Amino acid sequence: MGWYGGDETHARSAWCSTSTDLTAATRARVPRLLKFLARNNHGTPFEKSMLHFAIKTDLPSHIHTLRHRSGVSVNAESARYREIAHDDFYVPADWPAEMQARLARHSAEGMRLYHEACASLEGALGPKRAKETARYFRPMCGQIASDISFNFRSFAHFYRLRAAPDAQREIQDIAEQMLALVKAIPGNPFEHTLAAFGM
Repeated sequence: MGWYGGDETHARSAWCSTSTDLTAATRARVPRLLKFLARNNHGTPFEKSMLHFAIKTDLPSHIHTLRHRSGVSVNAESARYREIAHDDFYVPADWPAEMQARLARHSAEGMRLYHEACASLEGALGPKRAKETARYFRPMCGQIASDISFNFRSFAHFYRLRAAPDAQREIQDIAEQMLALVKAIPGNPFEHTLAAFGM
């Protein structure tokens, strides 16, 4: 959705006690400086950049974006004030076909029951409570949209945790797609920062 900062922002922050002016000579020192900062855990300069994503995830992956976070802002689609109109759900591609079909049937039925409960509980509970509790019918593989922003230091922490080989495959895929988007920013403003973190 957006970004701010990059290599030079991090370097200028690190140099705040000397000079933040960038010259050809200081620009040439940026890659080496960023490696030094990352290697020695001098993390605050990397908090000056911002990376902002719009994502759509299954509920377990959404929970992974919330756990172990620091310097991360998450805002997710709410089902408290309005009924979720879409019935998107995720079926793991590595499951056997029979189990994929069973999960798809189960999910479709859960979504149907969710919409039915939103309508039928409203008279007894009121519209807000009906929508809140009708969500119990939505399956764990049901997808929700969210908006997540990181400072770069937090993004590196998230990536290290969620792209790790032992992380759940779905959150690994999300982390890798996020990194690919950062690398694709025109002009590659995070090139040396990413290299400093081994990303």
